Amino acid sequence: MGRRSPSPALRVLLLLLLYCAERSRGAELTFELPDSAKQCFHEEVDQGVKLSLDYQVITGGHYDVDCYVEDPLGNIIYRETKKQYDSFTHHTEVKGVYQFCFSNEFSTFSHKTVYFDFQVGDELPILPDMGNRVTALTQMEAACVTIHEALKTVIDSQTHYRLREAQDRARAEDLNSQVSYWSVGETIALFVVSLSQVLLLKSFFTEKRPLSKRGHS
Repeated sequence: MGRRSPSPALRVLLLLLLYCAERSRGAELTFELPDSAKQCFHEEVDQGVKLSLDYQVITGGHYDVDCYVEDPLGNIIYRETKKQYDSFTHHTEVKGVYQFCFSNEFSTFSHKTVYFDFQVGDELPILPDMGNRVTALTQMEAACVTIHEALKTVIDSQTHYRLREAQDRARAEDLNSQVSYWSVGETIALFVVSLSQVLLLKSFFTEKRPLSKRGHS
């Protein structure tokens, strides 16, 4: 018996695994930033490489944070203050360790939850010779490219909805706390008013005996 060739589904799976293994390196993280604090991250990047940073404040205060990016020479290549979310793309001019920091030093009592996605390098094509080939894609290759683009859209949508869900959940929990405190305050006020009314009505029906005057002899 001859060897069976891999099924089309297995070929697609192998190509997708190859894409996952060769995708551009980077980091995706959600972290808590305390009040009056600053958190920095470092990444070594080669010269002439594209780097991108996307970030968003999920919870805390007015949902804003300071952010800046510094190159290996100490030059500030990006700086924004009190931003809720933003994106930054840069092509590196020098090789070395790049630093990007998030600061909450302007806030004295509210800590923040920050999400960021830091990517280094351009995304490699799903097919090794896709950029140089002159022939048309086969049906299997075209299907792989279509699946790849659809998966990227799904990942972006999942990230977007996950951040929205976390932000809405935090707002709902904060609103629930405010409603609970307001309900407790209203209950106490109602109890005080009711007690005052009872005491006032009781004073109306309390019999006051006149003081007897002693006769003069």
